Parts: sequence; structure tokens; C-alpha cells
Amino acid sequence: MQVRRLVSRPVLVAAAAGTGSVVGAAAGSVAAAAWFARRVVTPDELQPDDVTILRHDADTVTFAAGPDPLVPGRYGVWLDGGAGHARVGDIVEQDATSVTRRLLAVDRGTLADGTARWNQYYYWDRPSVSLGLPDEDVAIDSDVGPLPGWVVRPEPGRHVETGETGAGGGRPGDWAVLVHGRGARKEETLRAVPVLRAAGWTSLVAAYRNDRDSPGGPDGRYNLGLSEWSDVEAAMAYAVSQGARRILLLGWSMGGAIVLQTLDRSPLSDLVVGVVLDSAVLDWGVVLRHHGRLHQVPGPLVRMATDLMGSSRSRRLVGVHEPIDVARTDWVGRADELRHPMLVIHSDGDDFVPIGPAVALARRRPDLVRFDRWQTARHCREWNYDSGRWERSLREFVESR
Repeated sequence: MQVRRLVSRPVLVAAAAGTGSVVGAAAGSVAAAAWFARRVVTPDELQPDDVTILRHDADTVTFAAGPDPLVPGRYGVWLDGGAGHARVGDIVEQDATSVTRRLLAVDRGTLADGTARWNQYYYWDRPSVSLGLPDEDVAIDSDVGPLPGWVVRPEPGRHVETGETGAGGGRPGDWAVLVHGRGARKEETLRAVPVLRAAGWTSLVAAYRNDRDSPGGPDGRYNLGLSEWSDVEAAMAYAVSQGARRILLLGWSMGGAIVLQTLDRSPLSDLVVGVVLDSAVLDWGVVLRHHGRLHQVPGPLVRMATDLMGSSRSRRLVGVHEPIDVARTDWVGRADELRHPMLVIHSDGDDFVPIGPAVALARRRPDLVRFDRWQTARHCREWNYDSGRWERSLREFVESR
């Protein structure tokens, strides 16, 4: 998921306090709540620079201190408005104002001092470019139009014919569908592809409506998984048309919310043998309340925004084609309805999607959930923080399917 502020408090305060009358205050509150709701469901068109490069040499890059450059691990950096890209690794020095990291590569463009944009995906292009793995372009038919995807097939000889998984590899007909998060790109999911390929699984890196390279939905808004699930179902149907008999679903952030709706609504969920959720939204109500508190938005405004999204009469204020029933995204409350084995990866350091629902779901469904709890990694960045641990966790889960 591309992490952006979901709400700007000054705008909400101005809307809610713009008049002294009771009627005017009520109207202002509705306007503020509608603005909050629109901000949640509107795709981010602008991807602004968010870090500053102070200096660099052949081996290191020094950034101004900030939340992203301060966290250990491997990350990418978009240069020159996204035209260029570099990768950085371990922190080698830091003080109160700057962080110096190891320069791993300049993938394209020219590294220069000035503003840049943090790339938590680390990878910057399609699998054949970023990973050096053979890939194929595919077009997936959905009800909003053709959706672009990438297919990466297993290593030769990694399939077994006996039906036993594990060290020998997956079975012919094993496909994994990978679903990125809100405002993110397909590259977010590439960290899983080498593990899946080595284990004998075909990876389908899927897009969905309102992505930058995809058709928009009827309203051009995110529906928090409540419409996007049909695009994942379309990806699963494509996999079946290509011979898939067993499917893994992997979702990051909002991609996890989409995957869960797919499991609930699609008949093809009968083919799913496992689910991997990384920093997933397991309850949008919790996420919305968290961002309200984070930016000092009054609780009643957050509740009103949720009501506006879910009402057929007020949905036009939010700009959505169909009401968004946030209660349907509460998978802690709906835990008894789940039936697929899951690997849930989440970090206490996630400041965008709180870890609480993941903890609660693991406690409610220990029969289904394998919970890999992290401490320091930020949102969807467990792999960045310790790729060996993340890949080992995924490998063990995949080999158990």
C-alpha cells in the first residue's frame, strides 16, 4: 500500500466550524464527514516527493532524517519524479538531522541531491526487469474492462506428480494470485514471487479497477474491497482457464481486504488452499477510527463518515456508485465465517493499519491462522526489514499447502 494521509485536519475543522448556527454547524459537520469519506475512497493521483537527499557518493546516500530513512532494511528511492530509481540498504551512520545508508544500485536515471520519493516496494519494474525472471503480459477480462497482469511460471522441474508438496515443489496446476494495496503498484507484491517460483507455483500478479494502468470502476472510487473482489475473481478465473486447480491468494494492506471479500463472495474460493495476508486491513472501521485519532478528527465525524458511505441515500455525497457497508469488512467479528488456512503477517510498528485486529483474529481462529508478529517494521515493510525471515515464513506456509 502507498502510505498517504487519509485526512487533513485543517480542512475538516474549517468545514465543521465554518458557521455559528446550529443548522449551519450540522451542515458543516456533514460536509466535513463527507470530505473525510471521499478522501478514504478516492485514488491518490499525486505521488509527491517525501524524502531529501543531502549528499551521495559511489557507496552511500545521505538523507535528511525522517520516518522512512530511519528504519533499517532495504528500500528503493524514486528519482527525478519517478523517471529514475536507486536502491539503498543498511544504515551506516546517523545523527539528529541525517541518515546515511549503503547505496546498493542505481537502476536507471541519475542519482542527485534534492527531493526524491521513498519506494517501500524496493522493486521498481516488472519481474523480468526487477527480478531477472521470465514473465508474460496477460490481460484479464473483468466487468470494468481488461486488467493488466504479469505471469511468472515455476522453475523447471519444481513440480511433483505425487500430490505431495514440500521440498520437491508444488503440483502442476498450482497458481498464486497476488493483490497489492490501496494506491500501490503491482511491484509491491514482487517480493513473494521468487519464493513461490522456487516452490513450484505459478504467480499471477494482478491489477484491479482504479489502478494507474487499469480501467476505473463505475464511480472511480475505491470500494474498500467490496467491488474490487470481482477483479480478483476474474484473475482466478483466468488462472483456471490456464489450468489452475489449486490457488493461493496473497494480499497486502487493502489487497488483504479484497482477498477476504473474494473468499466470502466468489464460488472459486473453493479452489483456494491458502491465504497470505501482509499488513492487511481486517476491519476498515478500526483503520478509519485510527486515522481519525491520529489526525485529531472528532470521533463523531468519523462515525458520520462511515454512515454516509453505507447509506444509499447519502452515497452521492461520498461519490460512490453503491453503498459501502464497512461492517462487512470486520473479519474479527466475522471470524466464524472463515474457512481457509491463513498466514497473517503484521507488525506492531505499523502506523497505518493497526495490528489489533490481526492479534484478535489469531486468538479467535488459532485453528486457521498462523500469526507471524513483528515489532519494528512499518506498514507492508516486514520484507524490507528482514527479507530472510519474511521469505522463510512464506516458504514454510506454502510448503504446508
